[in-house]
Amino acid sequence: MFYQYADSGSWTESTYRANESDFELLKFRQRVAVNLADRTTASTMIGERVAMPAAIAPVGFTGMQHANGEILAAQAAEAFGVPFTLSTMSICSIEDVAAQTTRPFWFQLYAMKDRDFNRRLIERARAVGCSALVVTLDLQVLGQRHNDIRNGLSAPPKPTLSTIADLVTKPRWCLGMLGAKRWVFGNIVGHIKEVDDMQSLSSWVSGQFDPKLSWDDVEEIKNIWGGKLILKGIMDPEDARRAVQVGADAVVVSNHGGRQLDGAPSSISALPAIVDAVGDKTEVWVDGGIRSGQDVLRAIALGAKGTLLGRAPVYGLGALGGQGVTRALEIIQKELDLSMAMCGHRDIQNVTSEILLNPGQFRNT
Repeated sequence: MFYQYADSGSWTESTYRANESDFELLKFRQRVAVNLADRTTASTMIGERVAMPAAIAPVGFTGMQHANGEILAAQAAEAFGVPFTLSTMSICSIEDVAAQTTRPFWFQLYAMKDRDFNRRLIERARAVGCSALVVTLDLQVLGQRHNDIRNGLSAPPKPTLSTIADLVTKPRWCLGMLGAKRWVFGNIVGHIKEVDDMQSLSSWVSGQFDPKLSWDDVEEIKNIWGGKLILKGIMDPEDARRAVQVGADAVVVSNHGGRQLDGAPSSISALPAIVDAVGDKTEVWVDGGIRSGQDVLRAIALGAKGTLLGRAPVYGLGALGGQGVTRALEIIQKELDLSMAMCGHRDIQNVTSEILLNPGQFRNT
């Protein structure tokens, strides 16, 4: 169920598929006889130096992909030199990750109906030194995710006959989880009075996503936080302009990895209009469908200042733990470096749309 949680979208999965396939529509302009020595993929995201213009996206249930998954992923990101974002719906808590890392990480907030809980989460993130708050705006209501419904997704897995039969075939995962620090949502359990067992946890979470979330609420969150604010889930230029008005330091063009509104455009196709709408008033990043360094390069060419990587490092984590996350980042950086070079550039910060044969591919999308 945890693999399918990562490897699926909502409804017919048309947006999930388009997130990947639309990148392939952008064709590179190959150049030769150019000095390609001393190349660098280093850049900045909201003022933080990064080894490449990418950060690890917030992904729920990461600690169920591999024992202590959030800690391992954060450590790998720190060693590699890219930011790590911890999800509200993580298994390891804010404090767990902070105790095992030295680089400040980012914390992702789902705005819950319980405003006191929101405030306390923000205060906890501030207390451990998180350097940015990522507010996800596109989960006011939950998209219909057929695989999650069919699998009875939960943390830990419910002891049904089908789940037990599945776990028997995965002894390495089971042995690893026996030594895990946590098996439940670490940012919630122990921090809500009425949540004291799996049934109450499930009930509380399912009823807490706030359908009344407004831009006024976002502005209030920014004021409570007081630091760098990243708004994730922006797919419309008008929403991007509103994000600028409330003081976002960066916006993430994102359709939640195709797990919310099926039939929405791909993230990469929505990117140019949002870049045009906000200009240099805030940083524009993109996530969704990024599976390679070439995809990162295409996003930068279309005007993104950075990217968020979700599924790629999660697949690496599930396969090889922290080493798998490192390997995924290494592969993406190498692909980015070589593709950038073949397009005639030595510095990722100098890349523009001129490396594409069809930079206007999505201008009328």
